[in-house]
Amino acid sequence: QSINLLMEPLPETADVLPPETINALQELWIFGYGSLVWRPAFDHDLKKPAFLKGFKRRFWQGSRDHRGTDKNPGRVVTLLPDLDEVTWGMAYRVSPSSRDDVLEYLDVREKGGYSQVIVDIFFPQNHCNHCKAPSDCPQNPTSVQALVYIATERNIAYLGPNSMDKIATQIFHSHGPSGANTEYLLNLAKGLRAINADDPHVFELEQRVKLLSVPS
Repeated sequence: QSINLLMEPLPETADVLPPETINALQELWIFGYGSLVWRPAFDHDLKKPAFLKGFKRRFWQGSRDHRGTDKNPGRVVTLLPDLDEVTWGMAYRVSPSSRDDVLEYLDVREKGGYSQVIVDIFFPQNHCNHCKAPSDCPQNPTSVQALVYIATERNIAYLGPNSMDKIATQIFHSHGPSGANTEYLLNLAKGLRAINADDPHVFELEQRVKLLSVPS
């Protein structure tokens, strides 16, 4: 059964689901909504644009291990429950032979406060990415269960909301082992446009960060 994040409490930090829960999935799909949109870096045999209902994407998670440091954390995205929102991303199907290696890799990559959760994702027909909710899609989208990594407000690296100017400034000045925080933001915006997905939060931050790079 899918986990209802609006009804059940999430683990405090970096929780890993029991192996039998993941093994019970008929196919292993990974839903990416952050860097996985543009840089999965793991073996998969199929990728498709998909959306997740009841969540919004926000740059409210701190990044000390990838796009920032302990002293100067960067900001990366997480998902927060919101019944009126839809989050677009990229879904990757993992073959049975690659399953263990991919899960091991992702558990390390997402160790900075992210927990494993099983959710329902939807594949629209004919790439009708203008849909705001599954019920809006005239093409009767199909759905599958997928594994997604979500950082909740109870993990130690969570930063939470701030003004868009302050978030953009923090992103602009942050850099970590995986590179500049701006690279993460700009590539995410580019990846979302590539699948015709709209995300005002991401695109507004993109514009604010670009303005910061313009000499005054």
